[in-house]
Amino acid sequence: MKRSLSKLTLLLFAPLLLPLASFAQDQAGKVTVTVAAPGYWSDSWRGWHFYEEPAPDDEAVPPPKAITAPSSPATTLPPKAPELVQFERLQKTLEEYRNIAIIKPTEVNVRRYMELEAKVVAQASYFADVAQRVAWATPELDPTLQGRPVNAKALEVFEQEQLTSRSRSIAELGKDHVLFFFFRGDCPYCHAFAPTLEAFQARHGINVVAISVDGGPMPGFPNARPDNGIARTLNVTQVPAVFLAQPYTGKITPIGFGVLSESQLIERISIVSTPSAEAMVPSASKHVVLR
Repeated sequence: MKRSLSKLTLLLFAPLLLPLASFAQDQAGKVTVTVAAPGYWSDSWRGWHFYEEPAPDDEAVPPPKAITAPSSPATTLPPKAPELVQFERLQKTLEEYRNIAIIKPTEVNVRRYMELEAKVVAQASYFADVAQRVAWATPELDPTLQGRPVNAKALEVFEQEQLTSRSRSIAELGKDHVLFFFFRGDCPYCHAFAPTLEAFQARHGINVVAISVDGGPMPGFPNARPDNGIARTLNVTQVPAVFLAQPYTGKITPIGFGVLSESQLIERISIVSTPSAEAMVPSASKHVVLR
């Protein structure tokens, strides 16, 4: 009876003792009590109604901080001019109307596109008129006064001035330059071109060195030299051919092949003799030795 009373007492007070102990019962009915570690309830000075959070089982690990890239300062674009906004809107609308008219060429769609296009053309024409008036009042902006003129009379004066200026530069060039004239004795084009070179030599004061590729003669150039291999070195595959040569430096520049006029010779020689000519065509010059 005493044993049963003890067991009954334990069962009645078990709910109150759960925080303090844990129970185990074997097959023989023996109850084993395991007392837990003392908590705040074992301290009488705290009182029964003192609330305290239980200790955590594991140490709380703080979540890793998210790494954020440094934000670059926002760049604000300057607002567009109203004219640019209006132009872009007009350009887009015109393109849309055209595409619609192409895909669905009804009378309404085509007419709508053509009307808008007419407005754009009128606006462009008005712009051209204003630009022309500005050019008339501003000489440095007038394209007819810059470079080669378009007026026939002005063009005649321009070409005469160009001829005089280039002739003087060629005469200065003739102090240390010569023209190589490659020909064949049986070439009719060479015979037709020879008088032009002969007159060019007399008028502009630059010597012409005639070189016969096949050893044949050429009227007007009795002192023509036979080819010593320079034609192959310069890759002369067609005659007549003219080269500008500077014997002291060995620099030789092609002027042209075939029959050329005097004005063509003047223009080409003036162009290839400018300081920037070698930079424009760096592979056109070769250094050879003429024997």
